Amino acid sequence: MFIQPWDAALDDAEWQAWIADGHDFGVLSVNGPSGRAPVVVPTHFTATDGALLVHLARPNPVWAAIEAHPQVTFAVTGDYAFVPGPWRTKPGTPPTDGVPTSYYAAVQFTCQAAIIDDAEAKAAILRHQMAHFQPDGDHAPIAPDQPPYGRMLSGIRGLHLAVTEVRAKFKYDDHKPVEQRTGTARRLTERGTGLDAPAASQQLRRLDRIGPWQP
Repeated sequence: MFIQPWDAALDDAEWQAWIADGHDFGVLSVNGPSGRAPVVVPTHFTATDGALLVHLARPNPVWAAIEAHPQVTFAVTGDYAFVPGPWRTKPGTPPTDGVPTSYYAAVQFTCQAAIIDDAEAKAAILRHQMAHFQPDGDHAPIAPDQPPYGRMLSGIRGLHLAVTEVRAKFKYDDHKPVEQRTGTARRLTERGTGLDAPAASQQLRRLDRIGPWQP
């Protein structure tokens, strides 16, 4: 992922807060066999102690790829929006000369993958994920010897993805003039389609921290 200086995360706390703010669905990418395309799997995840936790169905073709190449990438993307060219036109320039762009936030984790097959360890992954996704606890106990989850554990495998590198990008025109960034956020809010509102929020949040861009 190419990151311009003005698109880089301002600190680790920025991307960590973004992930914690409901950005818990991503794409696992694993090198395929030599000469073949990578194996790519969309999935929910949870984070804990420098690692990402995932569970997938046992028939998933990703397992052979991980066994051959345990260094993987997990990518999370969100708060994206298309920004039309006229919104980015410099003063005194015809609106049609403006160049469009995409806004988005993205965090890519490089990880060392370990496959989990122990029943209790898989149950622990599920408990961690349920505590995040279903915190009210309105589910049956998750244990190898209790239904309904106990009998289902054999149908899944767990993944412990130890994070070795993090690359974070917040692409919101932070190198452009303050007036233009403010105007784009207003237009995104007014348009209000797709993820326009969260993209505008990210732009205003970055604007508040950065102000005028200083190379």
